[in-house]
Amino acid sequence: MTAREQSRQTLRSALIGPAIFLLVLLAYWPALRGGLLWDDAAHVTRPELRSLAGLGRIWTEVGATQQYYPLLHSAFWLEHRLWGDAVTGYHLTNLLLHAVAACLVVALVRRLGLAGAALAGLIFALHPVAVESVAWISEQKNTLSAVLYLGAALLYLDFDRSRRNRAYAAALGLFLLALLTKTVTATLPAVLLVLFWWRRGRPELRRDVFPLLPWLALGLGAGLFSAWMEHSFIGAQGADYDLSFVQRCLLAGRALCFYFSKLLWPVDLVFIYPRWALDPAAGWQYLFPLAVLGVTAAFCWRARRHRGPLAALLIYGGTLLPVLGFLNVYPFIFSYVADHFQYLASLAVLVPAAGILTRATARFPKAGRWGMQAGLVLILGGLTWRQSHIYRDAPSLYRAVLAGNPDCWLAYNNLGNLASQSADGLPEAERHYEAVIRLRPEFADGHFNLANTLAKIPDRRARAIAEYEIALGLQPDFAEARNHLGNLLAQDPAQLPRAIAQFEAALRGNPRFAEAHCNLGSALSRLPDRLPEAILHFETAIRLRPDFTDAHYNLAVACARTPERRAQAVTEFETVIRLRPDFAEAHFALGLLWFNNPDRRLAAIDHLQTALRLRPDWTAARRHVERLLAAPP
Repeated sequence: MTAREQSRQTLRSALIGPAIFLLVLLAYWPALRGGLLWDDAAHVTRPELRSLAGLGRIWTEVGATQQYYPLLHSAFWLEHRLWGDAVTGYHLTNLLLHAVAACLVVALVRRLGLAGAALAGLIFALHPVAVESVAWISEQKNTLSAVLYLGAALLYLDFDRSRRNRAYAAALGLFLLALLTKTVTATLPAVLLVLFWWRRGRPELRRDVFPLLPWLALGLGAGLFSAWMEHSFIGAQGADYDLSFVQRCLLAGRALCFYFSKLLWPVDLVFIYPRWALDPAAGWQYLFPLAVLGVTAAFCWRARRHRGPLAALLIYGGTLLPVLGFLNVYPFIFSYVADHFQYLASLAVLVPAAGILTRATARFPKAGRWGMQAGLVLILGGLTWRQSHIYRDAPSLYRAVLAGNPDCWLAYNNLGNLASQSADGLPEAERHYEAVIRLRPEFADGHFNLANTLAKIPDRRARAIAEYEIALGLQPDFAEARNHLGNLLAQDPAQLPRAIAQFEAALRGNPRFAEAHCNLGSALSRLPDRLPEAILHFETAIRLRPDFTDAHYNLAVACARTPERRAQAVTEFETVIRLRPDFAEAHFALGLLWFNNPDRRLAAIDHLQTALRLRPDWTAARRHVERLLAAPP
């Protein structure tokens, strides 16, 4: 290679990084200002975790976050410190991480000595299957873990060549961080062993296997822990997950074929795909696992001379293994496949495809070769740009789901959740929840959500109670349904005993249910002889949730009714006002408590006036204050 050619190659290598960043930004521009979707609110750090103490809980308390991925949620914690609830910052972070991952793909392909490194990075950066991982804020777990995973792989390959302990320690450190971001990265040591087999024919025990034994142990531990979390905390259990071994094999074969087809022909991508019916009696369903077995057998036979195809298949299938159906993951309740499941695994197909295309066009004139590659990149970028549009807001996303999957009960449920946030949207929410129940009558949450909506509509109280009872018939330990049913019953004085029974049942199922403690306290406080018991429940609710404003207020009101607890009532009202300065009722009650105290009279008047300023339409309170102020001191 001449110096001039070498200089041009160096320039092209230097430009690939900026090109990837620019193209990713352009392709994902429609999603850049997209709002929060589905479970994003559980990832964009919740208020109770935004302090330094909350950061500690992210690392030390299993269940404090939706999944125990402490590095991911620490990243979200830091991002919230930087830009609060402004979603653009989160989207830009995801775009940046995806672009960095694509650049690392280029570096990794070059390190492995494969053809088409730049093209592989561009295809990965712009393939529309990645849109779900990049445009959906929650899936920062994919983009961040991919950066750590690929960085660890590069450093380990450096260690494999140099045998330097520093490179090994750095690679192991990145691998640990990747595990703390998403458990699918546990497959990395197996991927490295496959790569060593591909390069050398057989892994050497001392050189290849022994250094990776700690990695394999860490990956296995992380995988088992993640499976336990899915079962115990996230809810991946029950009838929806009761699949026989044959059904799981049918699912694995079909899922592998499905994912591969979406990489080769990325059209009709749907955020929530239809959930397949796995029927061992349907002969055609065996075609998928048989096809996988046939391809595997062909690649094994070919591996005697060319190990590459089998290595790619092993890496692809191995990386997808956690979501092929042999382990239960929560999304299986509504779909067995999702684009974001194959974000990392897709590299095992896209990298060889880029190499094949590069070698196939090597004899073409340079202009034709570059034109073909540029055309492919532009087509993929255009598909990604179009797919990004549906992620601009939640209603657009779920309507796009229903266009591609009309029987998606989850999309109807989520549209109902959105519509129910406003009084004007209640009729629409009712229609969506009715659709959920029609499609999935055994779904307790559907009946629960419908009941919550009906409870807000005049003259629908009886139907709401009936829907709560249906939900409880389907799921007797549904503490939230019992709590909501108790609230509805408590509106009728004649139903107060039934309401108390529902609150007590909710607490038997979940003794740490702060809202149920507070609501039970409110119901008990209406019975004079049970006021001390009510105070205990308010105090329990506050102990469970120190910032629970309603519990502080209800405790203050209950203490104000007990002469020996008046001082505590004042303290609780002050706490309420500190937590919620716009709580008019707390200002009013504290003003009344202080009004007859000459030393606090001016402060009392100030609180009473503040209450009326906050609620100028509070006629009864205004008249009461006017009478107080008109009376002689």
